[in-house]
Amino acid sequence: MPQPLFSKVLVANRGEIARRILRGLDALGIPSAVVYHDADRRSPAVAEADEAVEIEGATPTAAYLDIEQILKVCTRLGVEAVHPGYGFLAENPTFAKALAAAGITFIGPSAEVMELMGDKIAARAFVAAQGLPVPPSVDLDAADGGFGDAAASLGFPLVVKASAGGGGKGMNIVRDAGELEGALRLAASEAARYFGDGRVYVERYFTEIRHIEVQVLGDGERAVHLGERECSVQRRFQKVIEEAPSPAIDASMRARLGEAAVGIAEASAYPGAGTVEFLLTPEGEFYFLEMNTRIQVEHPVTELVYGVDLVAEQLHIAAGVPLRLRQEDLKPVGHAIECRICAEDPANGFLPETGRVMHLKEPEGEGIRMDSGLYPGQEVTAAFDPLLGKLVAQGANRSQAIAKAIATLGDLVVLGVRTNAAYLGAILAHPAFAEGATDTAFLDRHGDELLAKAPAAESLARALAAAHLADRENRLIDQAMPAVHADLGAWRN
Repeated sequence: MPQPLFSKVLVANRGEIARRILRGLDALGIPSAVVYHDADRRSPAVAEADEAVEIEGATPTAAYLDIEQILKVCTRLGVEAVHPGYGFLAENPTFAKALAAAGITFIGPSAEVMELMGDKIAARAFVAAQGLPVPPSVDLDAADGGFGDAAASLGFPLVVKASAGGGGKGMNIVRDAGELEGALRLAASEAARYFGDGRVYVERYFTEIRHIEVQVLGDGERAVHLGERECSVQRRFQKVIEEAPSPAIDASMRARLGEAAVGIAEASAYPGAGTVEFLLTPEGEFYFLEMNTRIQVEHPVTELVYGVDLVAEQLHIAAGVPLRLRQEDLKPVGHAIECRICAEDPANGFLPETGRVMHLKEPEGEGIRMDSGLYPGQEVTAAFDPLLGKLVAQGANRSQAIAKAIATLGDLVVLGVRTNAAYLGAILAHPAFAEGATDTAFLDRHGDELLAKAPAAESLARALAAAHLADRENRLIDQAMPAVHADLGAWRN
């Protein structure tokens, strides 16, 4: 039997992505460990890992961001590598450097690549140097006397972005010149608070544009792409539904986008899994947006359509194995759609919801994948991102995938915590979505209509959930009755 790629790997994350990585480690016969905060003590990831170590912090999030504490766990357990998942320390070059100094492999790109691509201003300059288009923008210091005039010359609307930003934080839309100064101050303040870096830049804001991302894998020398994901359905700059392939991309455009993404990966000597994000205009022109130097939340749709285990490839590359895939062998088959199940109320500005999971039924079946960290009795709090899990449906074509996703959302039962499942179903059932007519303004354009349809769908979902729970309880009672009758008979005698 061959030796595993690593003697032991620590997963420095939680929830569904921790479970996904643990499955990947188990499939390759690699011993696993996971860190957890007390808030996650009963989570499935803690039970599924070979070893689990509690970490502490002033808040649960602070615990998962504590580099020194996690390094101590690595030393104590003798781990050979760390997989950061996404979020938390996944794109933190300081963490990667600390691991390297301790002789521990970081399963991801080098700190130098993270620093380059994590700085949006530097990344844009790097990509422009490769001869690829970036959106019209102004990168001057906001304190520069000519900044306002230079920004206004781009034409309104504009979007102010944090150089170190991500996840929609530190981003503000500017509709006219009178809003620019206030938006700059707000974005800089948010950027400093969230990322410790107050630098911002201004970019032309496109009101009708698609958000397309390309999955790449590289080994530091050679890279390949695994097609694109359509990520245009967003609220507050955060993705809601993703799919692969994009309904707007043909084979020729896929080749162009893929060539650009691979060129960026190879020019930066990128090792591991990464995602190059683009803006695609209605006229078919595309602009580089950013590169995410980690595995993405939406990676399952690519895995299902291309038949590639991205976590397994990450592990092989990190272990020094040359890239195992060839571009000519990577062809999309069928279609996959991912719905982000979040604890939030779409009718109330998508504000996060809290509560206890009283009953849980996750859908199963052919072509259905549910990546989740949920469990009965779980306390859903505001301590973490409201993402609870990802429901992914695969079909032979896009219409089949949509139909399967709608039906499967109805099979998901989460009692005790309000989720956006009904709202997601309303999006998928909308005629414009069925036609593939999506862009980043889709929810703004159809928001009122979707909210009007979601309550009826949610009422039906709650009724089905209640019926399921009642049926489950009745079956449990029926199963228990023979023992009860036996006890009664023994008591009477």
